[in-house]
Amino acid sequence: MEAELQALALSLRLGLVTAVLLLPLGAALAWWLAGLRGRWRPWLEAAVALPLVLPPTVLGFYLLLAFAPEGWPGRVWQALTGQGLAFSFAGLVLASLVYSLPFAVQPFLGAFEGLRPRLLEQAQVLGVGPWRAFLELGLPLARRAALAAGALVFAHTLGEFGVVLLVGGAIPGETRVVSVALYEAVEALDLAAAHRLAAVLLAVSLLALAAASAARRRALA
Repeated sequence: MEAELQALALSLRLGLVTAVLLLPLGAALAWWLAGLRGRWRPWLEAAVALPLVLPPTVLGFYLLLAFAPEGWPGRVWQALTGQGLAFSFAGLVLASLVYSLPFAVQPFLGAFEGLRPRLLEQAQVLGVGPWRAFLELGLPLARRAALAAGALVFAHTLGEFGVVLLVGGAIPGETRVVSVALYEAVEALDLAAAHRLAAVLLAVSLLALAAASAARRRALA
């Protein structure tokens, strides 16, 4: 039971850290994409949305190569911190940022596409640039999109398996999250533990999705 609680605490920490880091990044990226025109926008939107359709093991494999000491992200991280990036909590966070990016961008993009032209007109009247309009006008009006994005990112990160297993492995207290602990319980035929872990994932994911749905309804009201 102690190992299960440790895995749950680690998953919750990973979900919260990922959501906190991705919300400003997703908002800024969505604001930029909402203002793009021309032939490159579909390709950029496709690149952002790629984790939605790419098999998690494929994404995890390429991230593992990048985070290894031979990859430049892993090499830079090693030089800055003296620690490896692969099979570490920091590696899980970076992998989660990539894997959950579409869930942070899409709610903001839906909000900004309708708001941006009007906000830029107001910004022009006030004599401010588009990025100041984003900070002072766009973000306050997109707070409900932020709630939806945060809930979706948290739920999606909590359910990660293929990416976190390849990038982080199953180091207790460091990278062994709930989804990996569930896999290990099933593999060991410990069905009681598997039921407990699966029930926790189901309950937390359902609550997060309900919160995202409520935020979306309020945004449309």
